[in-house]
Amino acid sequence: MSQIRIVHSDFIPEKDCQIPLSEEVLNILPANIRTLVESLPQDVQLSIEEIRLREGRPLMFCYDSGDFMVNSQGVPVKDSSTAYRVSSEDIRRMLHLLTKSSIYALEEELKNGFITISGGHRVGLTGRVVVEGGTVKTIRHIAGLNVRILKDLHGVADPIIPFLVDKKNKRIYDTLIISPPQCGKTTLLRDLVRQLSNGVTSQKLSGYKIGLVDERSEIAGCYEGVPQLDIGVRTDVLDACPKASGMMMLLRSMSPQVIVVDEIGREEDVAAIGEVINGGVSLIATAHASNFEDLQKRPSLKILLDQNVFERLIVLGRSLGVGTLEEVIDLTCGNSLLSHPVLLRKKWGG
Repeated sequence: MSQIRIVHSDFIPEKDCQIPLSEEVLNILPANIRTLVESLPQDVQLSIEEIRLREGRPLMFCYDSGDFMVNSQGVPVKDSSTAYRVSSEDIRRMLHLLTKSSIYALEEELKNGFITISGGHRVGLTGRVVVEGGTVKTIRHIAGLNVRILKDLHGVADPIIPFLVDKKNKRIYDTLIISPPQCGKTTLLRDLVRQLSNGVTSQKLSGYKIGLVDERSEIAGCYEGVPQLDIGVRTDVLDACPKASGMMMLLRSMSPQVIVVDEIGREEDVAAIGEVINGGVSLIATAHASNFEDLQKRPSLKILLDQNVFERLIVLGRSLGVGTLEEVIDLTCGNSLLSHPVLLRKKWGG
């Protein structure tokens, strides 16, 4: 949304309107901040993608095309000097709620800089990083928290699926999805996994066995190993697993027909991807890049392109808004398969 309506002092929620924010999110917020959030109109609450707490600085709410602050009464303000400022006590109370009073039980999650909560939402953490032997051990003196609200949208992959299906050979093309940050590729990938796993009646597709390596717990939103989101009935998930290791584990043990990974680009990914392709398994992956030229500037990805690993390139952007399908390229011949950009969905999220 390009603009956001925030001032509705007489707002009264309708009985049948959608619940704005899940209890999983509200329950980890300190009582005073939860009150501020719940005072916002429901349409505004529904648009929120991130709630950012930075000690000593204004409480910030982010949505798809901007952010806003509120004062101590929950009224949106533009002047940071009048905004509600996050206290050290706010941070302490939220950590208490987030970790159920046992932050040391979450040392492994702290190494990654985030904690996944029930519902699949993630909370990023910043503070003093403790490093031992060149690797991150934990984060101490936490002074920043970012609640990333997971939005599960169905149907955003509908315009793309026809480009990915090799009907003659009854398989999925090896596909790379690229976009700059926050253009919807993870949301798209999640819906692709769900649809290909369940089957797509309109394309006369039966469901595929999907092996999903969810290194950052963003696609399936696993909580204690269990996916919190609908990722299809034939999808097996390795949560918080390094991509290269996960691809090999799935290939050896789960007999997938399609392996899906998010944000490839490391050297170790290249060898694992080669094993997947040579093993007769289709691959769907994503990477950060704005266009084909950007891809070629990344050494590991250039190797994959030079080896003709991928058959389809899906390019996302923002020309028509968040979640614009800018281009579909047949990499086997270099032809563009899309005549003009398509907005996958007007109200994007995730």
